[in-house]
Amino acid sequence: MDTRSRRLTAALPILALALTACGPGRPTTSAAIADTPAPTSMPSAVAAESGVSGAPPASQTQTVWGTIWDGVPTGFPRYPGSTSADDATAGPVSDVYAIPAGDPAQIATVLQTLMETATYSTEGLSGPLEDGSYVLDSVGEGGCRIRTTIAPQGGLTLVTVLYGAGCPAA
Repeated sequence: MDTRSRRLTAALPILALALTACGPGRPTTSAAIADTPAPTSMPSAVAAESGVSGAPPASQTQTVWGTIWDGVPTGFPRYPGSTSADDATAGPVSDVYAIPAGDPAQIATVLQTLMETATYSTEGLSGPLEDGSYVLDSVGEGGCRIRTTIAPQGGLTLVTVLYGAGCPAA
């Protein structure tokens, strides 16, 4: 087993513990979570063409950033080696995942490349912010806006995605 594999294996229990600690109903002081606005309304079902026969319509949530889909489409760009972290944030997001260890600046650059390869243009890449996070704003055809926040959380890097309502249905 090489050094990288040992580090990843050692980080997985920490990831599980961190995700459990950030579960629903537990307070947190995370800067990334503090930046995520509370919904101004409850999620509502919105009819959308999903491209999958018999799939339920995706829902949307209103946030201070704008209306977002409550999920991202299958195949949406994601950092390699990441793990879903659905319980890691109390606010509304389209997707949230964790990366064990890693440099947020490097992760932001890789995500920018992945988004551009998937035909989303970069509108801006900001950071590092005071909390060490980066924000990648991307745009697609027809008013599709996406905000990706990359934030260090101890030994993890948490990535949250706000997938705008102007984007194809999730």
